Amino acid sequence: MAPRFKDGEVLTFSAKWVSWIHTAAAYTAFLSAFFVGVSLHYHKIVQNEWFGYPQEWFPSVSATIGDRYPERSFFMLFIAVTSGPRFALVGLWYLLTKQANSNIPKAVAFMGIFRTFTCGGWTYVTSTDDHDWHDIFMISYLVATLPWTLGCLYLSPPNFRAIKYRKYIASAFFGTLIPLVYYFIQHKVHRIPGAYTTYAFFEWALVLFDVAFDAVTALDFDTFELVVRDVKGLSKGKDKPILRPYAQVFSFYRLLEAAADIYNGFVFWSILTSLGLVVWCYEATIMLTMSPIILANSKIRAFVIRRVQLFRLLSLFGLLAYQITDPVIRLGIVGAGIAISCVTWAATFYIEAVSPAGLESKILAWTIGLLASSVIKFANYTSNPIWPTSHAENGGWNGLGLILALGAVFVSRRKTVASTQADVKVRNSGSSILTALGFAGLVFGLHSLLSDSSTIILWTWEGYPIRGPIAVPYGSLTIAAMGAGLVFGLLKEELARTWTLYGVGCIGAAILTTKANWTGYYGGLVLTFYLTAVAVPLVGSAAGKNPGMTFGLGFLFYNFMTLFHVWVVAYAFVPGGPLVRERTDLVMATTMLLIGCGVFANMSLPSTASSRVKTSSASSPRLYYLYVLGGLQVISLAIAYLRFPTYDYVPYHKDDKVLTAGIWTIHFSLDNDMWSSEYRMRDVIKELEIDVIGLLESDLQRIIMGNRDTTQFLAEDLGMYVDYGPGPNKHTWGAALLSKFPIVNSTHHLLPSPVGELAPAIHATLDVYGDLVDVFVFHSGQEEDPEDRRLQSEYLSKLMGSTPRPAILLSYLVTKPLEGNYNTYVSEESGMHDIDPSDWDRWCEYILYKGLKRMAYARVSRSTITDTEIQVGKFKIGERPAESADERNKIVDEAQVPEGMRFPALFRGEGVRGHQYHVFDEPRYYA
Repeated sequence: MAPRFKDGEVLTFSAKWVSWIHTAAAYTAFLSAFFVGVSLHYHKIVQNEWFGYPQEWFPSVSATIGDRYPERSFFMLFIAVTSGPRFALVGLWYLLTKQANSNIPKAVAFMGIFRTFTCGGWTYVTSTDDHDWHDIFMISYLVATLPWTLGCLYLSPPNFRAIKYRKYIASAFFGTLIPLVYYFIQHKVHRIPGAYTTYAFFEWALVLFDVAFDAVTALDFDTFELVVRDVKGLSKGKDKPILRPYAQVFSFYRLLEAAADIYNGFVFWSILTSLGLVVWCYEATIMLTMSPIILANSKIRAFVIRRVQLFRLLSLFGLLAYQITDPVIRLGIVGAGIAISCVTWAATFYIEAVSPAGLESKILAWTIGLLASSVIKFANYTSNPIWPTSHAENGGWNGLGLILALGAVFVSRRKTVASTQADVKVRNSGSSILTALGFAGLVFGLHSLLSDSSTIILWTWEGYPIRGPIAVPYGSLTIAAMGAGLVFGLLKEELARTWTLYGVGCIGAAILTTKANWTGYYGGLVLTFYLTAVAVPLVGSAAGKNPGMTFGLGFLFYNFMTLFHVWVVAYAFVPGGPLVRERTDLVMATTMLLIGCGVFANMSLPSTASSRVKTSSASSPRLYYLYVLGGLQVISLAIAYLRFPTYDYVPYHKDDKVLTAGIWTIHFSLDNDMWSSEYRMRDVIKELEIDVIGLLESDLQRIIMGNRDTTQFLAEDLGMYVDYGPGPNKHTWGAALLSKFPIVNSTHHLLPSPVGELAPAIHATLDVYGDLVDVFVFHSGQEEDPEDRRLQSEYLSKLMGSTPRPAILLSYLVTKPLEGNYNTYVSEESGMHDIDPSDWDRWCEYILYKGLKRMAYARVSRSTITDTEIQVGKFKIGERPAESADERNKIVDEAQVPEGMRFPALFRGEGVRGHQYHVFDEPRYYA
């Protein structure tokens, strides 16, 4: 029988109907669940863990499509219906955009299919079924949305109406993420009524924008006609070239080259930032960074240039330092590595200065390498896993890092460009000294403020209730500002090198220095944007001159700035230190002044931006670096999501209503052999079952400490709230508080210190089993400054006496028991009692208390983690101490104490890993 239609056609329709059916089915899935849920379970689906109706009155997407019948069934049914058109849509998009000489359409199609499967994953595996897999599918879906969206924009056919809609919808989608995260934090962290309702509106907007973005394909698919013929076999058709805006050949190998180049930059910053960590007592070693000064000699310069790849390989010597246990030898290896690395990068910039596209690539590799270092530290709780202070036992990935570094050296390539007379003329123009000053300010600003995503956040930290950003998730916003600034400097170099943008950067620096909370952080973001933007012209200018002058002198001035920013705190230990005491404002002003010198020198030079664009327009090498940059930004968002605090912390003995409090001076989280000690600290705090602990010498957000924050790791791993204490711009060595109990309020104090170092204190109010308890964490001045310590004892005594609530002092007092300032701390004015007045063998650490029944006290040896023991006390909440000192301090046998109020037996005798009960050789218990 002959076919019914011409040429055997039985069905013909426009492909745009695939898009419309997909859009209708997807919206039906969500909206049907919404209307059914609101009709049947309204009050249940607007309820969250903190509030319900009427404070919350609009349901979130997750609550609507969750576990309740029948709305969940409606959603699953129509999502299943959507899958068919979805696969067809992805396939049609591939057919529309494919080209024989490009792999990008295949990659975008893969992302489209991957998103479809992960959508099915979080749809059919709910958080109740398996919370981990539900989150994995959801995160994968969100991460894949970025390359799918950007890929579709990139591959769009010359249908400018469709391109316009895609840009609008994509901007709306990604723009919605910012308020979405903000209101989620308002709900989850601050517990603000109604915040989750606002969050729900933005969550629904994401769904609408996500589906709408794919609906735009209807405008492109009307070029296709789908035909079903009554014939045997399949026709593949012929490939036809498709006109695309910005079309180019994509090369995975060139992407690998760009990634390798960036990894070389990451290695440089990793070695540089590790030098401060291992330099203790050998501060002169930092001068090794000025090694490029040897390149001022033309013969040495020619020797290095011809062997730059060999020097890059030799610089990896610094990554081998983790194999050495002796701290001094380890420092020597790191010093040698950074000296060779600085020479290598200076020579590399100098070589590429005559090749605009090549120089741009190296600047991108160097700057994105810093951003990659910040992302890695963001993932690793502010520690870099390839630092020489790391090893397998404390979270290090040194071996893998070295293998990748070796691979990166061999993959990344260097084009040798012959120098011409014109090149020599360019190299000799402008002031080398002013350029060196600009480079110094730039490197110092990048290192001191941006080598960790939480540094500027902690500059603005003021305690509880939270009134500004927190390290997680807002570290990803700092990283985003770094990336945005770099892209701006790359695309708008003419503007990045102007006094106008310099002025904007100065304003940001001033706001960060003088303001706190969100205002200060916004200033920090402006400064972050400026520093990475101005890196492009400043490094480009330095590369065009004698590298011995620009980079050698630049690193020399950078070293002076590094010492300067340490002396504002360590003024008591250096000649002339009091002249710069507590003058972080001068450090910031000097930094910006140095950068201004570079801007001034740069203004007299012609821009190479246009020549770089022309040189690179055919192959666009910058795109491959920007691909890696985009990938790092996506990774930082995923890290922020995965590390978001849960705030579901539980004390160790809640049934007994016991609070276990401790004090420990942690010596900047470096043990006696100069290894990072946070893992060992975590283990002993957990085994002692400490609910509240004060940490002293905890401010690590300086170059000399690696710009770290140990409290992030301890708080997340142990499940505790954290108050970092006075920030790095408050000129102290740090005092921090970790608590299993919610911190209701906290204030930071800098106690009188007319002569010596500033004494930090935290006054926090905790919600302990429903009762408010005040906790003070305090580090007094040095033994050499008796007047400081007297004034500080009077200040703190009044502060402790000002609270009518039960209170605990976790402190470092520098006094003998029952003598001198001890009698000011333990006095009628303060109302505080010593945890054990009979313990005569104390000088530094003390625990005091009032309004609580003290149950037990123990002193635990430090092992090799630090130079100070751990003191721990147990307190019964809801019971007051006896009025009589004799009755209050009566010691009883452990057998008379309920088991839930005892210290762990693990630390008796020889203890564990060098920790044991000492002085008394066992805990003391009280009646």
